[in-house]
Amino acid sequence: MSSDSEHPRSIRSFVTRAGRITPAQERALAALWPRFGIEFQPSLLEAHALFGRDAPRTLEIGFGNGENLVTLAGAHPERDFLGIEVHRPGVGRLLMALESRGLGNVRLVCHDAVEVLAQQIPSRWLEEILVLFPDPWPKKRHHKRRLIQRPFAEMLVSRLAPGGRLRIATDWEPYALEMLETLRGLPELRNEATAGAFVARPAERAPTRFERRGEQLGHDVWDLAFRRG
Repeated sequence: MSSDSEHPRSIRSFVTRAGRITPAQERALAALWPRFGIEFQPSLLEAHALFGRDAPRTLEIGFGNGENLVTLAGAHPERDFLGIEVHRPGVGRLLMALESRGLGNVRLVCHDAVEVLAQQIPSRWLEEILVLFPDPWPKKRHHKRRLIQRPFAEMLVSRLAPGGRLRIATDWEPYALEMLETLRGLPELRNEATAGAFVARPAERAPTRFERRGEQLGHDVWDLAFRRG
């Protein structure tokens, strides 16, 4: 497998948007981040220090406003959840939802997912990784910015425990086909689709803002599910 350092960090998979952050979101970031937030630093995370236990862990990369993450955390109190998102308004919104629902099994990182995976997530530490509706960067000259490329996919696999699952969804068919080809090329992974391509939409996934927007535009959704052997 390629080393983590091969990912071209001069090319980002996201553009940081200033966005409009509400006063309530700012207050949540100030008051609740010490409880739920993890500062980025080049040292590996430890489950007991984060959650006070060692339970199965799910990571969601790019959780947006956190609709899916908060739904999963509420439905599965026996699991722990880690979310990565670079946009502060979404982080603030999720913090408010976690407090209002009294959830303690979620921690958040507001930083570049590639650097977090490379420097903070231990090998074989995760039971599940979710990457839902990553930016498809549809223009050909921007394809180099796409998150799911071979070096990053290899890093994702290395952070999954044996038997762990990688789930990805997109409403951009060319990107779906590209990701399918990439994941098929990793010998550690087994496609869970019966026909060897895409799987049905998971019933427990809460619709995200990006998924609803795609539906309004008439886009289909392609779901991928692979397990590490």
